[in-house]
Amino acid sequence: MENLLRKMALAYHSDPRPGKLEVIPTKPYNSPADLALAYSPGVAYPCLEIKDNPMKVWAYTNKSNLVAVISNGTAVLGLGDIGASAGKPVMEGKALLFKIFAGIDCFDIEINEKDPAKFVEIVKALTPTFGGINLEDIKSPECFEIERRLKEECDIPVMHDDQHGTAIISGAAMLNAIEIQQKNIADIRLVVNGAGAAAISCTRLYCALGVRPENIVMCDSKGVIRADRPGLSSQKKEFATTRDIHTLEEALTGADLFLGLSVKDVVTADMLRSMADRPIVFALANPDPEIDYGTAMASRPDLIFATGRSDYPNQINNVLGFPYIFRGALDCGASAINEPMKLAATHAIARLTRLPVPEEVKNAYNDPTMAFGRNYILPKPMDPRLLGEVAPAVARAAIESGVSRRPITDWQKYTDFLALLSHQCSDGVCYSQLLNSRETLERIAARLGYHLT
Repeated sequence: MENLLRKMALAYHSDPRPGKLEVIPTKPYNSPADLALAYSPGVAYPCLEIKDNPMKVWAYTNKSNLVAVISNGTAVLGLGDIGASAGKPVMEGKALLFKIFAGIDCFDIEINEKDPAKFVEIVKALTPTFGGINLEDIKSPECFEIERRLKEECDIPVMHDDQHGTAIISGAAMLNAIEIQQKNIADIRLVVNGAGAAAISCTRLYCALGVRPENIVMCDSKGVIRADRPGLSSQKKEFATTRDIHTLEEALTGADLFLGLSVKDVVTADMLRSMADRPIVFALANPDPEIDYGTAMASRPDLIFATGRSDYPNQINNVLGFPYIFRGALDCGASAINEPMKLAATHAIARLTRLPVPEEVKNAYNDPTMAFGRNYILPKPMDPRLLGEVAPAVARAAIESGVSRRPITDWQKYTDFLALLSHQCSDGVCYSQLLNSRETLERIAARLGYHLT
């Protein structure tokens, strides 16, 4: 099976042409008059408009719908430091997801530089091109400094998705699992295994959602991160405990929630049985979780279990967040992706999960019983409602927190636009076709019950 998957994946990425993306025009180009507008001499006029008013770059170029997916290939999926070139298929794939789920154009940029200061300078120099930057697969702890500096020094949204995307999606899953398990977020005891970028960011967001720091135990490859351990990084010090425990096994005794962002097979069935009543386990090591799905589910009947895998229920998948977070940020001209925006995305995803699941989603996943509950604590990636729920929540939070430079004023118009965009994405129609084809607009509008005048 593994050999077959390898052959299929290599063929997918190479045939009929290498890679997964292409660049296509969004304006007419079939006549000399078209070319005179596209390039010389007509192109001089938008250049002069932007020269006199730099904010007009958002009106006259693709900056308002363009995100860069940027990596140095130092922490690619579960593959580790495989280098910038070897990480390119992943970055292309991320760019593809931006396009098909939120209509956002992307360039993947692989930078052959491991020095954080040099990496930051390179990325900063690229910001005139893009409306947002999605950092990807950069190893810890360098990723913290890289993101911090870029957020401080750039005037466009910057987000390291391995950190914040995982935090937002798992945070939404946590809120729903806590409701199902009838627990109080202020009382739950959380054990985190792993102390990398994703684990630190998840734990910080969980605290913002209501988990109390004194109820958290974080472990790394050496065991429980204790305050008396010498040489702790600033990130690990943030969650060091003074409790007299030393191992993951000890930490899990009586715990309500386990978050794993570490390696496979470090949790046993006995450890799960030692947890509190109605426990929640997020085993997110990729591709193999901290405990096998079958073993976990057989350990006790009151468990809610989630992984990062699509072949098990409750997949915690970043694609539920980043396309829509950037969509909302771009559409209101946000200068950053801040904490209120991340919290807004978390709550929007959690709320959507509790609504009745559309028949088209049930059919897509061949599950007529799909409904909010123990095996459905997050929406499915193919749920077309995500765009219309998450993007406006993010945009509103950006406006209310003061980072929006083009605030949305007509929310009904924006909602209608997202509805059209969601349907064109599901229909496989490219963004430029949506904007430039009257026929496409009329067809999609008719499906939604609108009549275009």
